[in-house]
This record gives sequence, C-alpha cells and structure tokens, in this order.
Amino acid sequence: MVGWSSSERKIIRSVWEKISIAEVGPQALASCLIVYPWTQRYFGAFGNLSSVSAIMGNPKVAAHGMVVLAALEIAVNNMDDIKNAYAKLSELHCEKLNVDPDNFRLLADCLTIVIANKFADDFGPEVQAVWQKFLAVIVSALSKQYH
Repeated sequence: MVGWSSSERKIIRSVWEKISIAEVGPQALASCLIVYPWTQRYFGAFGNLSSVSAIMGNPKVAAHGMVVLAALEIAVNNMDDIKNAYAKLSELHCEKLNVDPDNFRLLADCLTIVIANKFADDFGPEVQAVWQKFLAVIVSALSKQYH
C-alpha cells in the first residue's frame, strides 16, 4: 500500500478535476499508438492505424481513449486501495487480452506528456512528480495479475 500525504491527495484531485476525458483520453492513447507503434497490435479491430492522421481521426481510438481515461477515476476515488480497485482490470488485461504490462507504463508516460502540454502553467515539477507517482501506482496495480 502506498501512503499519500494530504498535499499529494490534493494535487492528484486538482489535476484530475482539470482533465477533460473526451479531450485528453483520445490524445494520450493516440500518442501511445503513434510513438510506440508496436502497441497497435492490441487494436487490430480498430481499423486503419497506418498513419498519424488515421490514428488521430480514428473514432475507435478516441472512444477507447475516453474509456481508459475514465477508468483513472477509479484510482482517484480509491487512493488507499488502488491495487484491489484495479484487480478485475488487471485480470482482464492479463488473462483475456494478453496485453504486455509494459504498455501501461508507456501509456502513462504519454498521458503525462499530454497533461504537461495542456496544463503547463499548473504542472510544475512537484505536481508532475506526484502525478507520476500516482500513475506508477496505477501501472503497478494493472500489472499485479502478471506477477
């Protein structure tokens, strides 16, 4: 279990409250698929992912990006028990979808970059460090079933 200070909790909630799921989710997932093209192998049913413009304009990428980002609210609302809160998602991604768990880290990095670009003035080093700690706990929770 990770301990969160009251300051860290406040920072995480502050970042979360600024995020538009409909905007940031699709951008983060699209960025991951573009920057790390091998991650596309899990999205064969999404249609054309052959170019940056195809990925950016793909409605299935956008929709799944929103689903992924909306799932972060689970962690925001369960900061004291993120591993158990994500147990079913971890099982799904490990046993049914066979997703390489390193992809969770890659997506978390892309998400951090999208947020840093969008909220540059409010995303200084302290906020970024707390946000990355938060995402690292989520990545660990999603990877739990693999261990």
